[in-house]
Amino acid sequence: MKVGIVGCAGRMGRMLISEILVNEGVTLIGGTEHSESAFVGHDIAKLAGFDETGIIVGSDTDALFSVSDVVIDFTLPQATISHTQGAVKYGTALVVGTTGLNKEEQAAVVKASKSVAVIQAANFSIGVNLLLTLTSQAASVLENDYDIEIYEMHHRHKVDAPSGTALALGEAAAKARGVDLVSVSERIRDGNTGTRSPGNIGFATLRGGDVVGDHSLIFAADGERLELTHKASSRRVFARGAIRSAKWCEHKAPGLYSMRDVLGL
Repeated sequence: MKVGIVGCAGRMGRMLISEILVNEGVTLIGGTEHSESAFVGHDIAKLAGFDETGIIVGSDTDALFSVSDVVIDFTLPQATISHTQGAVKYGTALVVGTTGLNKEEQAAVVKASKSVAVIQAANFSIGVNLLLTLTSQAASVLENDYDIEIYEMHHRHKVDAPSGTALALGEAAAKARGVDLVSVSERIRDGNTGTRSPGNIGFATLRGGDVVGDHSLIFAADGERLELTHKASSRRVFARGAIRSAKWCEHKAPGLYSMRDVLGL
């Protein structure tokens, strides 16, 4: 498959380049950055420390979508809206790892999935997607006398909080209990907050250093506590999952798919 990368000079973009160049079954066809980026015009492989390939970083996303079988997008929400339009225009499959989308931005992703295959995940790690499955199973068995708390920590540069993965864990737990996450979500605790409301799902967010991503989900009851934890030490696990998704979506009918669809979970 011919794979394009939008935002190819970012941390995830470079990791994707590195993985695609050594991965059988996929070919790096191109990558883009915003028009003012200093990396436009550079050889894309050199961004990841490889020898030159002759593939030059561009700024025309339309051109990238027109020659790609699938485009991988780990950018920003507003950019992702534009990329969904390119996917529909050229019939290009889209792998979306962008987090922090609001309702309008998510609606654009859903709209695109009516025309092309879209694989969207808050986290493309295989381990995290197994964690989501375990979360659903645990939450369906452990009733409201087990308080649910979700903890996450990421590097200092992450701009959205809680992380998309933390919210996905919350959604998995809430759905398993038959409740709406928005109505039971507890994001902020400061000062005299009073006692904990039964059935709520709490979130704790930490930022600092170069932490790639730590997530823990805690079921706490009187007398016992169950903790499910995943720690990522390299972005490579996200890149590998995204590339696996790109391969999986070949010849797939239009629709909105998840990483758990890719893994058959």
